Amino acid sequence: QVQLVESGGGLVQAGGSLRLSCSASGLETFASYDMKWYRQRATGQGRELVALIDSSGRTNYLGAVKGRFTISRDNANNRVYLQMNGLNSEDSAVYYCRAERDGGRHWGQGTQVTVSS
Repeated sequence: QVQLVESGGGLVQAGGSLRLSCSASGLETFASYDMKWYRQRATGQGRELVALIDSSGRTNYLGAVKGRFTISRDNANNRVYLQMNGLNSEDSAVYYCRAERDGGRHWGQGTQVTVSS
């Protein structure tokens, strides 16, 4: 059974930093998966793609977070990270981890990030 568990969310002041972590289990060959971080700012709103790192280590970012967020992965430990610096109120959201391969996708349960101004 595939399980993705996010952690590292919390309350932070504007300008501060957080590091989110996503731990994966049950994935066959974690390194072969493209890993993505999404966020959902409010219930009922869609989830937006924040950052991705593919199986080759290539990364891409939402324009609004480029230069502030960094995605990375640790294939030996089946983890993906999102380092978030220079946080602002627009970054407040539930952040979700997603694993994709061959058309299949798996979601985590999300971790809340709240930025106070």
